[in-house]
Amino acid sequence: MKYRFLRDHAGIHRVEKMCRMLEVSRSGYYVWRKRPMGRRRGENLRLVTEIRAVHRISKETYGSPRIHAQLHGQGISCGKHRVARLMRIHGIKPRYRRKFRPTTTDSTHSFPVAPNLLDRHFEAVAPNRVWVADITYIPTREGWMYLAVLLDLFSRAVVGWAMSSRITRELALDALRMAFTRRRPPRGLLHHSDRGSQYASGDYRALLEEHGLVCSMSRKGDCYDNAVAESFFSSLKKDRVHHRDYTTRAEARRDLFDYIEVFYNRLRRHSYLGYCTPAEFEVMRLVA
Repeated sequence: MKYRFLRDHAGIHRVEKMCRMLEVSRSGYYVWRKRPMGRRRGENLRLVTEIRAVHRISKETYGSPRIHAQLHGQGISCGKHRVARLMRIHGIKPRYRRKFRPTTTDSTHSFPVAPNLLDRHFEAVAPNRVWVADITYIPTREGWMYLAVLLDLFSRAVVGWAMSSRITRELALDALRMAFTRRRPPRGLLHHSDRGSQYASGDYRALLEEHGLVCSMSRKGDCYDNAVAESFFSSLKKDRVHHRDYTTRAEARRDLFDYIEVFYNRLRRHSYLGYCTPAEFEVMRLVA
């Protein structure tokens, strides 16, 4: 067991120092190392290679639960505690995440506001029953870039999004139009947002009414009433934005497109979805 410890930590601490602390001889350790590789050790080395590959694909954002889920999805049989132990031994861990600070749009306006019909019921029994919408800002060296998104509460998938250098109602409208084009939702879908002027504007409310969507809005200044959208922005910034220094808005736009369309919707595993991706979850539930 001591020799195994030395082997597993040889890349972290000096072998000479560990041998002295464990009271074993260096020569004995090196003789043991030259023996043919055991089956378990070989399996662990192969598993570490797979773990590193998943960690790299996730842009170094996955911890052991998501990596275990991804390996299981690839047909690799291994225990979650084994994955966690190997990651700890080999120093494989998610990048440092800065604390996310939720933001809300400006609710100081004269537009009428809708009641909070969602009332923090953040579940849906099928796709296109409830969408949540919100806007956040992305820093670049050219100035702020604003991102508007709509998420389906059933799968947490981003169904519509838009970006702009200005936080206007047209930004929110563009994201909504994308969602309509992609999903063609039935009448009666519940649309929830905060009380920002972009969502309370006459143009936005008219487009919702035209497609038969029911409008719901958070209470004033309460970001928890739109917690799923805030959670998405938290993941976006912790997984990607906080690790970038965007020179231009165009650079940020390309990176956020990659995060939303390539990584988040199709590859990122969600604990809420039983560690499925949004795309997998919708397919599995619709087939079932």
